[in-house]
Amino acid sequence: MAGMILAVLQARMSSTRLPGKVMADLCGAPMILRQIERLECCQRLDALTVATSTEPSDDILADALRQFGLPVHRGPLDDVLARFEGAAAALDDGDLLVRLTADCPLTDPYVIDDTVAMVAETGVDYGANTPDPRCFPKGLDVEVMRAGALRRAAREAREPYEREHVTPYLYRHPQMFTCGFLHQEADEGEVRWTVDRPDDLEFVRAVYAGLWREDEAFTSDEIRALVRTRPDLAGLGGDRRI
Repeated sequence: MAGMILAVLQARMSSTRLPGKVMADLCGAPMILRQIERLECCQRLDALTVATSTEPSDDILADALRQFGLPVHRGPLDDVLARFEGAAAALDDGDLLVRLTADCPLTDPYVIDDTVAMVAETGVDYGANTPDPRCFPKGLDVEVMRAGALRRAAREAREPYEREHVTPYLYRHPQMFTCGFLHQEADEGEVRWTVDRPDDLEFVRAVYAGLWREDEAFTSDEIRALVRTRPDLAGLGGDRRI
């Protein structure tokens, strides 16, 4: 069973391919705030913290989030594992931390809740909806871990890749950490809903222009239905969007 469930949203301004994307305008607000709107629809999250870096380039992001009353934790730019450990400092070892990234403004509250429920009910140390081969669209990624497992990874992980990407130490050591994965029947592993390039942002803006409403989060099925009616979006940028 889980106690506290904390979502930690990883964000930075210094994206290599699309700098400043988390603050890009999306229906009149920064993209990261539109994503947080969707996260507020989750039923299984108790709290949310944005984890950004201590670099001066992220001052504008941290200041904007605090102006909107959002908790912010700042830590090393490249040692994201240490940043997450700091964000989770108040959690007990059995509590859950949900890792999310701020390049996913189409994030699905239902998929997040289902992934959290899978971890809470099975008692595993680490769970995700990104099994191999993956079956959910890129941009709906959810990772959930026990705070105690995260702390052990932060103590023991040495490889730069493991420090930068937070969770590899957990799923690379199944003899040390129990793991579980959420699956869906549809094969959408090559569908691209994340934002890492200008065409990704163009796609997300088109989706929001067609579906965003102030009082209710649109669903993944609504995104699929919209893209089916828009041949110009279905293969935008050379990737599958449906």
